[in-house]
Formats: sequence, C-alpha cells, structure tokens
Amino acid sequence: MKVKSSDQILDELTIMFPNAKTELNYQDGYQLLVAVMLSAQSTDVVVNQITPNLFKAYPTFYDLSLATSEAVAKIIKRIGLYKTKAKNLVAMAQIIVTQFDSKLPNTQAQLMTLPGVGPKTANVVLSEWFKIPAIAVDTHVFRVAKRLRLASEDANVAQVEVALNQNIKKERWNQAHHLLILFGRYKCKARQPLCDDCPFFNFCRYQNPDL
Repeated sequence: MKVKSSDQILDELTIMFPNAKTELNYQDGYQLLVAVMLSAQSTDVVVNQITPNLFKAYPTFYDLSLATSEAVAKIIKRIGLYKTKAKNLVAMAQIIVTQFDSKLPNTQAQLMTLPGVGPKTANVVLSEWFKIPAIAVDTHVFRVAKRLRLASEDANVAQVEVALNQNIKKERWNQAHHLLILFGRYKCKARQPLCDDCPFFNFCRYQNPDL
C-alpha cells in the first residue's frame, strides 16, 4: 500500500483524537513551563498530581526564585530526577525574574537559556502557550514519526524535528504535535502497540520494516 501523506496521516489522527490537546494541567505560562520541565522522564498523570501543591507554595516565578532547591525537592520527590529538577526550577525562576522581568520568554533561543529547558520543552511552551508553530519531539513523537515514515529510521531527535517541519505544513505543526503524542501514548506504544484497526498498519515500519 502507498505511504500516506502527512496531511492524510493528520486527518486520520484527528478522527482518532478529535479534541487533541495537552494533558498537563496549567493556568498560565509559568505553570505550563514548570509542568513541562517536570514531565521529562515522568508521566503527565504524576505531574498533575504534584503541581497543585507546588503552585500553592510558589504561585509565581518570583516566589519560586526565592525558594531553596531542597524545599522544592520535597514537594516533587515523586518525580524522576527530582533533585536535579528542583535545582533547575529555582535557577530558571531566578533567571526569568532577573533577566526577563518576570515574563516568560517567547523565543526558542531565549527559553533554551534557562536551566533544564531544551528544544522539546521550549517548543511545547511556544506551541501551547504562545501559539507559535512548533513541533516538540518527545519520546512518543520520535517513535511515531519514524514508524509512519515521516522521518528516516536512523534520524536523531534534531533530525526528526527537521523532517517533521519539512513534511508537515506549518499551519498544522501545533496540531500535529498533540496528535502524534496522543497516538504514541495510547495506540502506537513502544512495546505491544495496538495495531488492530490502525489506519497506518500497511506502511508502518513496525509492521513493514522492509517496505
């Protein structure tokens, strides 16, 4: 069967996930950035359980900038790499307060000057909060992009991002980000993907590696 175009893939995914959006709970840009930083090597479910207490204790960048990493670590200790993340959160807040006048930066370059913020986290913030077209490549997007032949099999994270940006229309980048994540999280899983009734079964690399 012919490999489907990116538009066809996204159209199919939209049918599967008609209300695709982030599963992280947040009220403002500050909360979104913190939640995304915490979500690395963790799940959105666990992050959503922890952040209410964190945001109650530290409701703004300024409040968090005055915290100690030890105090933050106690609140987020259920999260993977919690000690490192606690240090990064406090340092991030301090930089935003002192260098960005307590305002969330709105470019990838500026966001990536913050401790603990890489391309993925920066792109999530740009896409989700600022509505700036961007595709964040997390573990789900990385896997799905390769399986659906939107990126080469040997591509690294940066190369997958470039491939997706080239293969998907810019006006669909933000939508694609959510659709690919949800598809990878709930159907095209790393182990034992749910291939029954998958509209991409006939050309998926997982099922047809030699196609």
